[in-house]
Amino acid sequence: MSVASISSPVRVNGKIVDRTPLPVPYGWYFVSYTEDLKPGDVQNVQYFDQEWVLFRTEGGEPGMVEPYCPHLGAHLGHGGFVEGENLLCPFHNWGYDPKGWCKHIPYAKVMPPITKREPILKALPMSEKHGIVWAWYHPHNTAPEWEIPDIPNLHSPDYIKAARGAWPVNTFIQEIGENGVDFAHLKYLHHSPIMPTGSSRAEGKRWYTDIQDGYIKAEHFGPGLQILFFTKGPVVTTMVSYPTPITRGKTVIRMSFTHPKYPEGTPEAKVAAAMLQEQVGQGEEEVAGFESVDLIVWNNKVYRDNPLLCDGDGQIFAWRKWFSQFYVEA
Repeated sequence: MSVASISSPVRVNGKIVDRTPLPVPYGWYFVSYTEDLKPGDVQNVQYFDQEWVLFRTEGGEPGMVEPYCPHLGAHLGHGGFVEGENLLCPFHNWGYDPKGWCKHIPYAKVMPPITKREPILKALPMSEKHGIVWAWYHPHNTAPEWEIPDIPNLHSPDYIKAARGAWPVNTFIQEIGENGVDFAHLKYLHHSPIMPTGSSRAEGKRWYTDIQDGYIKAEHFGPGLQILFFTKGPVVTTMVSYPTPITRGKTVIRMSFTHPKYPEGTPEAKVAAAMLQEQVGQGEEEVAGFESVDLIVWNNKVYRDNPLLCDGDGQIFAWRKWFSQFYVEA
């Protein structure tokens, strides 16, 4: 899907402003599906406002490192290759493990002392769960502060194989999550037949939302993972969202959709299939899914850091206060 070409900054009220003024927040983020990163692969990727080299060792361990060799600056993703458990630089074959330690200099009789004390190549902590390769991003290179939760519905034999989608959008990741507490937009943008009501609460690094007495329940695990449950009668579908910042002002939203294996041809199976289509705006219902309307708004809006709100606008300020904990000075 194409993304609108909107430059940043823009002019608002006669002043030049940045439409995406906040930095990349820290947390766990999707960087690849497991099947797309095979042993021996070396890939150049753009995430978190910079370029990285993503690779997998022959033994299966994923790694994600800054692209330039600490030796003489060669780009590890252009001509670099995996040998055993290390990524080798194409220039002199210095070898780095997934944690950034220099493990191999083929012509050195004595390794530089610093290579015995600490990693010399910036590497991100990695995890692999739910068929996804995750990277922990923090501008200060701190250790992960929480673990990726289990999501049994994504790999349960009692659920259908998850359908996946990916949508690039020209906005920053906070704006996307903010929709979850903007209940009024469900009526006017998505054409909900009623004005939904709901509640939200923060608990440390988690945020919970309940809309219309459980019709939609959402749980956020930091900025990069949200699990949503949609209920219609006896049918419950699961939507897992794992957006990743590409730059400060561009995000790729990726989602997986699943539901229990209702017997084929039953009313429950038909309702579940229709609900999944509706959630991305491809259904036959009058309610508009996010693909058909939210992307248009996100691609063209500007961030108001002090918005004028009314009593029906939901907990937008509370959401922003919770989200602000993931911003740190670079």
